[in-house]
Amino acid sequence: MSAPVPARRLILLVDDDSLLLDYLVAVLGHAGYDTLTASSAAEALQHVAEREADIALALLDVSMPGMSGLDLARRLKDHTSVAFMFLSSVDDAETARQAASHGAVGFVVKPVDAARLLPAFESALARADEIRQLRRTEANLNAALTAGRETSLAVGLLMTRFQTDRNTAFEVLRDHARSSRRKVNEVAEQLVAAEELLNGLHGAFAARLKVK
Repeated sequence: MSAPVPARRLILLVDDDSLLLDYLVAVLGHAGYDTLTASSAAEALQHVAEREADIALALLDVSMPGMSGLDLARRLKDHTSVAFMFLSSVDDAETARQAASHGAVGFVVKPVDAARLLPAFESALARADEIRQLRRTEANLNAALTAGRETSLAVGLLMTRFQTDRNTAFEVLRDHARSSRRKVNEVAEQLVAAEELLNGLHGAFAARLKVK
């Protein structure tokens, strides 16, 4: 049985120069990548809206009519998970500084040739993958910490309510979650929410009785 063929990475190419786009499509296609092309920032944003999860990296022309590549980069950084690198006709320190400040993972100066583009592109793609993995790890860690806090609160409530020790409280919570085929943190969240609701109602009753 033959090994599965790995999926081709999808690259978004954004430039108002149609000849350059055709060249980039050919170079990256030959290197084993799939591509999407856009001749404007608006078109690029439409592609991102439709296929954000599939796009491994975007190559953005710095200077384009209408919304510039820098403005587009700011939108991608603030509102999407798409990593990007820049294509620029200007090779100076200020342009490179702006690229870095916008969060670019790479920078290539025109005119572009395959010998210079591919190493820079592959380095940028590797950096984009690292950032994506860090974000995924951070999201998982935050979720785990949140779940841990809810579980700790629920265990504390059970200890207080039933005058028991921490291990017993956790075991009862865990066994209830298993018997109802739910996750421990889901039951914990429900328990904490119920306690908050009861506390709120207790305050409302107390206020009403005080008025009477």
